[in-house]
Amino acid sequence: MQFEFILTEVHEHVGLVRINRPKQLNALNPQTMDELTSACAGFGADPNIGCIVITGNERAFSAGADIKEMMEASVLDMLNNPLLGYWDRLRAVTKPIIAAVSGYCLGGGNELAMACDMIVASESAIFGQPEINIGVIPGAGGTQRLTRAVGKAIAMEVVLNDRRLTAQEAYQWGLVNRIVPVERYLEEAIRLGNEIAARAPVAVRLGKEAINHAFDSNLGVGIAYERRLYYMLFATEDQKEGMAAFAEKRPARWSGK
Repeated sequence: MQFEFILTEVHEHVGLVRINRPKQLNALNPQTMDELTSACAGFGADPNIGCIVITGNERAFSAGADIKEMMEASVLDMLNNPLLGYWDRLRAVTKPIIAAVSGYCLGGGNELAMACDMIVASESAIFGQPEINIGVIPGAGGTQRLTRAVGKAIAMEVVLNDRRLTAQEAYQWGLVNRIVPVERYLEEAIRLGNEIAARAPVAVRLGKEAINHAFDSNLGVGIAYERRLYYMLFATEDQKEGMAAFAEKRPARWSGK
């Protein structure tokens, strides 16, 4: 596929999607999100890809949605705007997605990073939801995912008073997985992605599904859902191979079946 606002690459078994609107600090408009989610869906369907990395550039992962496109919008205009639906499309990708974040990660950009399954941050990363400054609130899951990650008190301050979180604060409160120097953040995300891609594919997919389900249910429902997926894995060849390899003290040879 030919894209205007993103670039794609393959690094061994990792599909890389790079937002490429540097003059706009990688602002997200419907076309950018359509291209990004289409690329992720394509990598998700590729049997040679085991993990996906989304990134921007060193200056900005994404500074948010393209506000100029919304300034005169009515409620009906926004209801008919496909933009927010792309975050749901991203969630439908079954393979793990890692956000490699450097610089500004604000508004819709932060919501995009949080919609991924893991975040690798550079030391320069800044996270925030500044929508309050333009008279609105986050609309692509920001209030929900941020609260689950950092807790009510910090989320309130970020959403209601435009508090920006440094990479260290984001790591301290569980928003990101790790912090690395700016010159290595993308390399580290790709390395992590290839590690995950080397695992049993069906177990990785169902593990992601079970964890995401925990966000949408109470504990009892979540445990029941997890248990059903756990039992399902015992119908796979990878489960038999993995346990045999463990018993035989050798590396497992995953088939994805």
